[in-house]
Amino acid sequence: MSAAVRFPVLEVFGPTVQGEGMVVGRKTMFIRTAGCDYRCSWCDSAFTWDGSARDEIRLFTAAEILDDLHRVGGDSFDHVTISGGNPALLKELGVLVELLHAEGMTVALETQGSRWQPWLPMIDDMTLSPKPPSSGMGTDWDVLDNIVARLSAAGSRFCMKVVVFDEDDLCYAREVHERYPEVPFYLQAGNDNLTEEEPSAMLPYLVQRYEWLINAAMGDNSLRKVHVLPQLHTWVWGNKKGV
Repeated sequence: MSAAVRFPVLEVFGPTVQGEGMVVGRKTMFIRTAGCDYRCSWCDSAFTWDGSARDEIRLFTAAEILDDLHRVGGDSFDHVTISGGNPALLKELGVLVELLHAEGMTVALETQGSRWQPWLPMIDDMTLSPKPPSSGMGTDWDVLDNIVARLSAAGSRFCMKVVVFDEDDLCYAREVHERYPEVPFYLQAGNDNLTEEEPSAMLPYLVQRYEWLINAAMGDNSLRKVHVLPQLHTWVWGNKKGV
């Protein structure tokens, strides 16, 4: 892999708290890449793939991304989250992961599990987040099975996360959990109120959604070994970008 390869970067921001998944609350920097192979109906980062932010895309080398991380976050972090879009579309992203590791950084990444890349086992905190029916997307179970098997064989630290909006999504979450019972599993309450600009107006709605999911999961015998989370950053900042 060439060190001069360039990656489509939309945002570098932080440090902030990780709002989702198995490292929720972790102080981290974020790198948001452009491009996605999905078009989820409730996507809170649609600007990564719908063309609305095309003029904001910067093509950075790994070294330039590292420089930007320090420009924005100084030396106050040791954890970096790569998000999207779907960063697993980037075949040579391992160049960046290697550089971050060489700088003493722990690296997290989230993907829907639709694309395998040889560098995926290099990720320290990996989240596979297949999309439920409410997204309008379908799951290629053969591809997801293959990714889970490869990560497991490599001894990677990874989890499954499903965002839940309704009963159909909860049924899908059961299917995921039953299919991969040994993988740490997280349910996350979905946010489909993406136009509200005032965080304080969002919070009652988000608490209500989280309470519904807690109650649904607690009474479900097939969801015994699960973690139930809110989308934590939305409780503080609502739909604001770059936090």
